[in-house]
Order: sequence, then structure tokens, then C-alpha cells
Amino acid sequence: MAYLRPSAITKFFNGLAMRSTMWDVHTLEVARRNAAEPQRVPVIPLERDGSLFIVSTRGEADWVKNVRAAGIVRLGQKGSFEAYAATEMPADVRSDVIAASRKKAGREVNGYWKKMPDEAAHPTVRRTPS
Repeated sequence: MAYLRPSAITKFFNGLAMRSTMWDVHTLEVARRNAAEPQRVPVIPLERDGSLFIVSTRGEADWVKNVRAAGIVRLGQKGSFEAYAATEMPADVRSDVIAASRKKAGREVNGYWKKMPDEAAHPTVRRTPS
């Protein structure tokens, strides 16, 4: 699967975003497959039909692979985290969630879809309380 690697400036702004609550940015924390320290990435979760979803705007990102392996994530803002079970949605049922997520995130993510327009290239995780 394809992956859009973030630039150095994107990594810098991601670090700032995880310290803020602007734009409904949350920090996703997941155990790494091959390191002791957890991975932390900024995400914009979407609540829909009583469930919470996270769409990987950059495609087959490392955090997606870590979620697949761990099955548990922590999600929160400004250091206050809750643990959740996480399951990847099959590609053929993601369309509505991806459309709603793109609308919520706005122009910040539109460039990723121009580079990778196939929705199947954007893994989507559904989280439920663990």
C-alpha cells in the first residue's frame, strides 16, 4: 500500500498540534511493533452513529501497522488519555466515514487525497471502549 511520508515541517507542526486542542486534534498513542516507546501521532477522530473513527490520511502509515498489531490504542488531548480497542474497517465499507472525516478535517487533508485518491489506500480504524 502507498504511504505519503511527512516533510520535516509537517513533523514540526504535528508536534505542535498534539499539544493543542484546536481543530479537534487528539493524540493517538499505540505500542510500537519494534520499540519500547509508544508511537504518538496527531489525529482528528470522527464520531458517527455512536462509534469513533480515525482515518489515515497518509495511507499505510506506521501507526496503522502498529494498531493492527496491538489492537489497543490510547486517545486523548493534553495528556488525558483513554484506552480503546481498535479494529480496522474493511475497505468496501469505509466510504461514508472517509467522506465525513474529510469534511470535518477540511483543507488540511485535501492534498493527501489529491495525491492518493483511492479510498482503499486510506486505512480507517473504528474504536470502541476497551
